Amino acid sequence: MINHPSAWRLSVKARKITEHVDWMGAIDWDRRLFDALIPLPDGTSYNAYLVKGTDKTVLIDTVEPHKLNELMDQLADVPKLDYIISNHAEQDHSGSIPMVLEKYPNAIVLGSDKNKTMLADLIGLTESQYQVVADGETLSLGNLTLEFIYTPWVHWPETMSTYLREEKILFSCDFFGSHLATTDLYAHDEATIYEAAKRYYAEIMMPFRKPIEKNLKRLEPYAIEIIAPSHGPIYDHPEFIMGAYNDWVFAPPKNEVVLGFISMHESTKIMSEYLLSALVNRGVSVKYFNLETADIGKFTMAMVDAGTLVLGTPTVLGGPHPNAAYGALLAAALKPKIQNAAIIGSNGWGGGAAEKMEGLMPAFKDRFLKAVGSRGVPGAEDFKELDRLADEICQKHQDAGLK
Repeated sequence: MINHPSAWRLSVKARKITEHVDWMGAIDWDRRLFDALIPLPDGTSYNAYLVKGTDKTVLIDTVEPHKLNELMDQLADVPKLDYIISNHAEQDHSGSIPMVLEKYPNAIVLGSDKNKTMLADLIGLTESQYQVVADGETLSLGNLTLEFIYTPWVHWPETMSTYLREEKILFSCDFFGSHLATTDLYAHDEATIYEAAKRYYAEIMMPFRKPIEKNLKRLEPYAIEIIAPSHGPIYDHPEFIMGAYNDWVFAPPKNEVVLGFISMHESTKIMSEYLLSALVNRGVSVKYFNLETADIGKFTMAMVDAGTLVLGTPTVLGGPHPNAAYGALLAAALKPKIQNAAIIGSNGWGGGAAEKMEGLMPAFKDRFLKAVGSRGVPGAEDFKELDRLADEICQKHQDAGLK
């Protein structure tokens, strides 16, 4: 009998974190887009965790359904599951719950009050399968105690974290996560992890900066020795990622400009290059992106720290180029700490792009600096206006004490 290659299947083993806790997840090496929206240049992982007490056994979160086989391989030698904790209803964490319940029909799903309705809507969970746990409620596993901490809007309204008191482990779900496929169980390659976590924060968490402020403060009383998120490696030195979040969330913007542009016939590119040089000559750091080819993840990451956003666009049929409009929509949706914004570019024969770009960013309404528009190829007067804009940005940064 000839064994066909398709008969082979990956067999995944659980990985021990402590005597009582195992990682039971799946690494998605090939995934390149999340929610049909977010680029994943480095893949991702879906982390589930098994907590084994003397009396009760608990699975914290599950995996994306297309990785179900890998989770079930790791559960093969687990004879009984008493609870499944759902920290977050999104399907990359909850999607495999129905199949896990088929294996363990007596297990009860635990989660927040808002999560109950969401899981009924998203995966068809029934009333009898779910038990609400209150904020601050505890669950005894015998020798271990789990505490449930509501952490809403990181990044959905129903989210919570689960804290294992005796081991001082915070199971934070999407909070503190990173989209990164790696065999490393722990976040020891800090340079790589920092970039992945910052991209994750910028693309997913930054719109919820105000709730995250509250949730970071909420965690201050807890002694946390390990943070086990639902995506990316585990932090066995949690001060690394908590320090990064405190910087991204609480620190003032930096003396930096994000300058994103797209150009059809070089005019907007010439203006962007001139403004780039003018800002650098005035001591302002610039993150420069051609929106025709830019990694949008890096563009959003740059907005985490910047004091000013400048978008350059030619006028296309009385409005902005679609790529520039997308940059404006991203800035509006992600709600960065940016204090000022400006539009530059070629007006073509009629103009109108700058006004429409500003209309796409209503939250910046009172923070727009005077736009600079050329009639085709920029000339001496246009360069004077760009110098004026560079002076204004520099002065705004100085007045705000940005460093």
